[in-house]
Amino acid sequence: MGASLAQRERNPPLRPLYSAPVFVPGACAPPAMTDFRQEFLEFALARDVLRFGEFVTKAGRRSPYFFNAGLFNDGASLRRLGEFYAEALLASGIACDQLFGPAYKGITLAAATAIALAAAGHNLPYSYNRKEAKDHGEGGTVVGAPLAGRVMIVDDVITAGTSVRESVELIRSHGATPAGVLIALDRMERGQGATSAVQDVRDTYGIPVVAIANLDDVMAFIDGREALSSMQPAIAAYRERYGAN
Repeated sequence: MGASLAQRERNPPLRPLYSAPVFVPGACAPPAMTDFRQEFLEFALARDVLRFGEFVTKAGRRSPYFFNAGLFNDGASLRRLGEFYAEALLASGIACDQLFGPAYKGITLAAATAIALAAAGHNLPYSYNRKEAKDHGEGGTVVGAPLAGRVMIVDDVITAGTSVRESVELIRSHGATPAGVLIALDRMERGQGATSAVQDVRDTYGIPVVAIANLDDVMAFIDGREALSSMQPAIAAYRERYGAN
């Protein structure tokens, strides 16, 4: 079911807040790190969301950096984070009619992104899902705007891809179309096979994945920064060992 005329009039085509390089899925080379990507990494570092040192991932890998979006845990941080999500979406050039936040982290992220987009002149509806269907009141598993048109999924990262799969199935079951997935960071590392979770989503569902920043951006960010440059060899070695093809 496509978006109604009223919905399209309410939600004009998304335009970037400023002229920024557009990410084209499948391009031969990644875009140069734009100002908002660098600012995002500086913001994440200042909030202790992005850390450098020695950490162990859920997969048991020793990583020289760690990213925990759950530490964007106050009002000012959430407002700014929503602006970065909105900027990444606008810079991508991907058209969408609605935002969807998968429970649980995606709920807050989709709401923050919707607020930031509205402040920039793009008032999009948003919705999210319940983990368990509600059998009273409005019922069902979807809360917020009815799923319709082209729906952008908003989440923090893609690890196993389970959240994306469930979101895609839910969106399609309501007659809407998944427009893509918007995340904070793409670690660009492979899972059990040769590809990353992000690549798997693109290949499996045929939808683009847009990240505010990725591991290449992290490496460019620390390059030339005296306080962080010592981490460059360790991150490069990690990328070489676990990076997706």
